[in-house]
Amino acid sequence: MPPFFDAHARASRPFCFFTFSFPPPLIARYDGLFISNGPGDPTKCEATIKQLQMAMEKDVPIFGICLGNQLLALAAGCRTYKMKYGNRGANQPCVDTRTNRCYITAQNHGFAVDAETLPQGWQQFFYNANDGTNEGIIHQTKPFSSVQFHPEACAGPTDTDFLFNMFLKRVAGEVNPVTIAMTPKIAVMKKILLLGSGGLSIGQAGEFDYSGSQAIKALKEMQCHTVLINPNIATVQTSQGMADRVYFQPVTFDVVKEVIKKERPDGILLQFGGQTALNCGVELYNSGLLEEYNVKVLGTPVDAILATEDREIFSNKLREIGEKIAQGYPAVSVDEAVAAAEKIGYPVILRAAFALGGLGSGFAHDEKSCRALALTALSASPQVLVEKSMKGWKEIEYEVVRDACDNCITVCNMENFDPLGIHTGDSIVVAPSQTLSNAEYMKLRAVAIKVARHLGIVGECNIQYALDPDSEDYCIIEVNARLSRSSALASKATGYPLAYVAAKLAMGESLPLVRNSVTKTTTACFEPSLDYCVVKFPRWDLNKFKNVSAGLGSAMKSVGEVMSIGRTFQEAMQKAIRMAVPGCNGFEPCAPASSGIGEFDKDEDIRKELSEPSDRRIFALAAAFEAGYSVDQVFDLTKINPWFLCKLHRVHQLRKMLASHQVGNVPTELLLHAKKEGFSDAQLATPFKCTENDVRMRRHKDGVLPHVKQIDTLAAEFPAQTNYLYMTYSASESDERVQTAYTGQGKQKTTMVLGCGAYRIGSSVEFDWCAVSCTRTLRKLGHRAVMVNYNPETVSTDYDECDTLYFEEISLERVLDIYEIEAADGVIVSVGGQVPNNLSTKLHDASVNILGTSAESIDKAEDRNKFSRILDRIGVDQPEWMEVATTQEAKDFCNRVTYPCLIRPSYVLSGAAMKVVFNDADLVQFLARASDVSPDHPVVISKFVEGAKEIEVDAVAREGVVLNYAIGEHVENAGVHSGDATLMLPAQKLYVETVRRVKRICRAIAKELNLSGPFNLQLLSKDNEVKVIEANVRASRTFPFVSKTLKVDFIEIATRVMAGAMVNPAQISLLDLDYVGIKAPMFSFTRLLGADPVLGVEMASTGEVATFGEDKYEAILTSMRATNFKPPKRNVFLCIGPMQAKLEFLEAAKELIDMGLQIYGSQGTYDFYTGHGLPITLLNKPSTSVEPNVKTLLSKGEIDLVINIRDSHASSGSLTDGYLIRRTAVDFSVCLLTDVKLATLLVHGLHRRHTGHAPEMKAWDEFGDKWMHVH
Repeated sequence: MPPFFDAHARASRPFCFFTFSFPPPLIARYDGLFISNGPGDPTKCEATIKQLQMAMEKDVPIFGICLGNQLLALAAGCRTYKMKYGNRGANQPCVDTRTNRCYITAQNHGFAVDAETLPQGWQQFFYNANDGTNEGIIHQTKPFSSVQFHPEACAGPTDTDFLFNMFLKRVAGEVNPVTIAMTPKIAVMKKILLLGSGGLSIGQAGEFDYSGSQAIKALKEMQCHTVLINPNIATVQTSQGMADRVYFQPVTFDVVKEVIKKERPDGILLQFGGQTALNCGVELYNSGLLEEYNVKVLGTPVDAILATEDREIFSNKLREIGEKIAQGYPAVSVDEAVAAAEKIGYPVILRAAFALGGLGSGFAHDEKSCRALALTALSASPQVLVEKSMKGWKEIEYEVVRDACDNCITVCNMENFDPLGIHTGDSIVVAPSQTLSNAEYMKLRAVAIKVARHLGIVGECNIQYALDPDSEDYCIIEVNARLSRSSALASKATGYPLAYVAAKLAMGESLPLVRNSVTKTTTACFEPSLDYCVVKFPRWDLNKFKNVSAGLGSAMKSVGEVMSIGRTFQEAMQKAIRMAVPGCNGFEPCAPASSGIGEFDKDEDIRKELSEPSDRRIFALAAAFEAGYSVDQVFDLTKINPWFLCKLHRVHQLRKMLASHQVGNVPTELLLHAKKEGFSDAQLATPFKCTENDVRMRRHKDGVLPHVKQIDTLAAEFPAQTNYLYMTYSASESDERVQTAYTGQGKQKTTMVLGCGAYRIGSSVEFDWCAVSCTRTLRKLGHRAVMVNYNPETVSTDYDECDTLYFEEISLERVLDIYEIEAADGVIVSVGGQVPNNLSTKLHDASVNILGTSAESIDKAEDRNKFSRILDRIGVDQPEWMEVATTQEAKDFCNRVTYPCLIRPSYVLSGAAMKVVFNDADLVQFLARASDVSPDHPVVISKFVEGAKEIEVDAVAREGVVLNYAIGEHVENAGVHSGDATLMLPAQKLYVETVRRVKRICRAIAKELNLSGPFNLQLLSKDNEVKVIEANVRASRTFPFVSKTLKVDFIEIATRVMAGAMVNPAQISLLDLDYVGIKAPMFSFTRLLGADPVLGVEMASTGEVATFGEDKYEAILTSMRATNFKPPKRNVFLCIGPMQAKLEFLEAAKELIDMGLQIYGSQGTYDFYTGHGLPITLLNKPSTSVEPNVKTLLSKGEIDLVINIRDSHASSGSLTDGYLIRRTAVDFSVCLLTDVKLATLLVHGLHRRHTGHAPEMKAWDEFGDKWMHVH
């Protein structure tokens, strides 16, 4: 007897349960008839069918399932038929015709009812959303109904158990006429405005390029005209051929207002641009502008967005449906926050409303820390919620999809490896959850759906829970009513394109009508099944910043993330560690020196790290096991679930066991077991005391080879039509891959493209743009494009962007595995940044065909010593240099050429360990750091040229001949890393002779290295002398900027060159451009507490934006506003150190005063400008503690802009007044400028705008000529 009927079976009204194999009891004795399931051909149950016909004459309520559905249909006069394959599994979507609601059901049948033969008075009850077959029948007036699926099954969702209650109500006499639901009409939307997220920052990164690009693809399918506002020029979504019109403008109220006035869109999408777009959309809605211009907010209504963003409304909303949240109170002042904390009791967590990535949040243990947190949070947010701390509970996430017809599913369930207390962006995340019971999983799933429905979500949302590990008690942490970082991860983990589906639903489509893009035959209304384990591992770059705490808490600090796929947790975890920390072999105690992790020398270091987590935590766990800690001891210190710890301890034990073997005598079974546990060849080489290649040869000899498996979304219930792949040793065979159509002549070429890996400082979304442009070009050329990447935030890891996608490591071992399995014709390493470029020599040595510039030439450019010697030989000038072998040699060189000097290691990314040194003490300190970064390659020291202009060249060559180029100019002088510099294109202040010399040098280097493909040069110019700093013989971070500014795809040209296709040089005349593009960096210093927000030769920015203008003054103003710079309206504080800088800024200071701004100055600045007759008010420096003090005014929000130019010769390690001023400005969200040339240019632009030079709002296509197509 089904459990649903237990209580009723004891009641006075009897039921009859029967299957076809037994004759039924006398019908008259029963008030209800339930026909259960069973196997076989229903037409053979003739006696049962006759008995049912008798029951139907007496109008006894009847309900059947599975075979019961077929029997009732036959009794009613329908026909049944045998299906070709049948429908089976726990993920079959069935639509209720009365409501248009779709349910996930369990099925196992080979026969079906022919709905076309239903007699009068009957109608379809349910139908299958995949194949349209009948899934149930119901009489329109009588109490007869049945379903083909199994509502009693508990293997999947149990959402259809309401059918039993419906039957019981009918037995009790409640019968209502049945009607067919009308499909709601979708309002026709012809023009859609899409808001992007702007530049990448900590908390808002490349995941929104993925979501925006997916949305645009969906809108194009629906034949909508798409208008995009996004200043992030490095993104795929801002590329030619994506949106119909792009505005490279800040995503701010005033900009969007002007675009709406000009474009007159029918609707606006807010949920695809992160918190930036959401906040802007809410402001537009509240202002009444959207209503004024009849612009409809598509998808989740603004009221629902406000309910999730405003912590007080959110709390009240959840209480309406009886859901649990942490005890908490909203506060709009510091005193209110303290009062709330005292009412709750410490410890508490403070969360800022309308904030991103936990910005402004933290744990407070007493009144002092509460006040400090509240003061900082309220400087950037109007409200803060003070909540009871639940540190140590599990953190669980669900991704929920809901349409306007109330169809609602959960797409992915994820579990944080770390207990609550670490921001989910900084936590290791595992999908699907590994430690939840089925009851916990289903309960939280049901709550997620209930919350999404109550809030009125249309599209996608993310819900986060805190779950007590010692009970089933839980509470809801937050709901993100938009696409989020977790959405991108969930999409890549499951193969379910959340952003694409959300866009379709926002436009009014119902979920059952959207297709599953992996199977291409089934509906998107299903809940993905995973027969593998996914691990997301964060990437931090905290070692780049001095004075920054590496501690992890409720505010996010990671700059990127990786995603690994394995058949077991331990396999996926070891992969993920290698992906996130280059040079690391897996779960081991010692991280590579370049990571900045260091070693754990003392037991107290291990204990401290385990109890106070930082970016070193995973290595501390390995160190603890190495030191003899038990799983229980580690759990007591970390509260990490013992299930995870046991798995990692198993890896540790296996690593120790392997040390007793050698590569020649290790048993094949043990070798295979190690590979199943995620050990790489390089990792095995350590205990075996051999080389990585030795391990590879032994594996191949014994047939220990990886298998290729598909991500098919439905765990093989339906065949996948896409090659979304990963590799594992935990399989007996490989999945059969999908063959792509090819209509060309001869054998189709297979070309591998290596992606960028994890986003980090120095390698971000710009390399994803390069990779996508490369694969798109290869496909146009008829190549089978194979992408290898492991970054879930990227567009290149969308399986529709290539013919075959391997979500795998970019390591020598894995690239060789794929190269062999795919029988590739060549590999492109030059579009993914430094990570794939560094593999070129090893791949070449393994007989891999490197397409484009040879591995030998790459090595000549990357090795500082070799490259410097080449420049000397071909007569290209460079700063005086020397390769150092000892510290004394370095001192002797620096004293001979005079300080300052530049330390430069080889084969590094984003200026890692580059430093300008001004004395012997600095030299000794940073020389050691450079040697640690690149121990296998030389360190070069060169004379640093002060006051020089920096020039950047991006170019493409073919066999040493330059085909096209772009020459850009930095606003800042040399000394600021090119990634942190503000770049103007075309160059605005270069002499004609300087340009001529730059072009000559570019041609000479291309010829000498015989370059074929993309390359980048960085040069210095001073007094018309040009010197080379470095050459990157790969795509650089500026390739998207120059391509879009000049409207020529440099990567398309480079790809055609590398693929051996014909290509003509692009005829570019930089002098003919009638507009200027300016690229500006995005910084995340607000999250890096303690870091000095001053620029140098080591890169610090996390993203970039670019805008265009008729001149540089227009372009600089819009580009800086796109970096969240707010023009000052009241007060400006100047603290300018060098005398030359004071003189250079004099005219700009006068312009600030002319704009009606109050100018404050530090003592030296005050003395200088008052001496020149400027009205300026003195503010004392922080160290004096004398009022009026700049720190006081900054903390009170009374200063809008700080311009602080430090003396470059000052000691970088000392906590000077300059540092305190800069840090305080950042901590209280006050705009800060630290370069005099940038500050001067920006003030000139502000003054021009103030005096009436207001530019026209222009889209990208309204600047210059049309996009140039490559031939």
